[in-house]
Amino acid sequence: MIRRGPALALAAFALVAAACPKGGTTSSVAPPASTSAAPVGTIAAGPVPSVPPGGAPTAAAAIAKLCVPPTVTRRPPPAPTTTPPQIVDVEHEVERVRGLRYLHPVAVQEITDAQIDRKLAAAFKDTYPVTYYARRSAAWRTIGVIPPGTDLRSAIAAFQSGQVVGFYDPDAKRLVFVGSGDAQLSLDERFTLAHELTHALDDQHFDLRRLDTIAAACKDEDFQAALGAIEGNAQYTAAEVLLQTPGGLDLGDLIGSLLASGSRQIPGVPPFLAALELWPYSTGLAFIQSEATAGGEAAVDRVLRRLPATTEQVIHPSAYPSDLPSVVDVPDLTPALGSDWGDLDAMQVGEQWLIAMLALRLDDATAAAAADGWDGGVYRAWTNGTNVAVVMATAWDTVEDATAFDAAMRTWIADGDSVASVRQTGRRVLVAFATNAPTLQRLEAGLTG
Repeated sequence: MIRRGPALALAAFALVAAACPKGGTTSSVAPPASTSAAPVGTIAAGPVPSVPPGGAPTAAAAIAKLCVPPTVTRRPPPAPTTTPPQIVDVEHEVERVRGLRYLHPVAVQEITDAQIDRKLAAAFKDTYPVTYYARRSAAWRTIGVIPPGTDLRSAIAAFQSGQVVGFYDPDAKRLVFVGSGDAQLSLDERFTLAHELTHALDDQHFDLRRLDTIAAACKDEDFQAALGAIEGNAQYTAAEVLLQTPGGLDLGDLIGSLLASGSRQIPGVPPFLAALELWPYSTGLAFIQSEATAGGEAAVDRVLRRLPATTEQVIHPSAYPSDLPSVVDVPDLTPALGSDWGDLDAMQVGEQWLIAMLALRLDDATAAAAADGWDGGVYRAWTNGTNVAVVMATAWDTVEDATAFDAAMRTWIADGDSVASVRQTGRRVLVAFATNAPTLQRLEAGLTG
């Protein structure tokens, strides 16, 4: 998988960069047609960072203001190395499945678990800035997608621990993997190598460093969608390679197992975070399988040349590449909140983010159905250093789609501890969250004023 920095690793272990809405005309939120508030209460949100007072004029401006791009270190390509014969064999299998040839040799480094842990730990500081993730932690706790008191950066570290078994670094042009050193590769090692060697092959033909640019611009939805295509193709190709390995593997069983892995829970990691991080491997795989079934590897090449722009396009292959979202905005509400309030966090909200959110309190089918029809979204959060206020604005394809999401959100709020309200106006739905009832009241007054 690609982390927030440049490396592509087999197991997901990072949250993607902050979101930026796409270009186009900005629409401000409309006055509410209806409102449903949660019972009066207070959220034990945990520590809240202090921020300078005042807010940016638009959500897009807030995203740009708050964005902290990951640090990307450009390194010269490594010196040529002798590739072990068993890895050469996997390279040939990947070439055969993809219908492409490597343009130059791939540097391969086989290391131990301890060594890969040290490599990842060394990169963690620059990849996950403390203040940036403290801001997002406070916003997500207030929304209710991670438990009270959760530190998102620590949760990412927990997710990373023991999960990564290999990665391809498109800047260093090097594949690093944890191997046994045996001449005969196990099925797990073969799958890992095929996955990472697919990244290497795709990088040579389609330049995977483009994801660095997306991350640096803090385009979260674009990043997650692109990641779905890249990781989905690596999963699909590795599965095809494994099918050629003696052992009687069945394509349906193998694909089913890989898809199911996207919903597994990891101890110590909030389910919402795990769902987002595993999503590119499961839904991305289904997306690439659909493209390959319809148009072969030429269709896959087309996807890698023109990466999907939204998670909606990955979830619904028929939406790729032409179904683009509407742009929504949340204006600055610090005048209504108070002179000591300032911008805390802002990010684009895509269909997959909403599915993962809804699935925390609703069954999977209901969550997916309620997010179907997504046509754009963004949230924006503010704080005075003690309390937090968040507004999430979404657009929908039809009024009926908006009504379905509105109803699902009302149930979601009622079934949890969030201090929140939801309102629908035509194809737009606004959800307001706060750490306590008085803050929610000021937030709602700003939305209707």
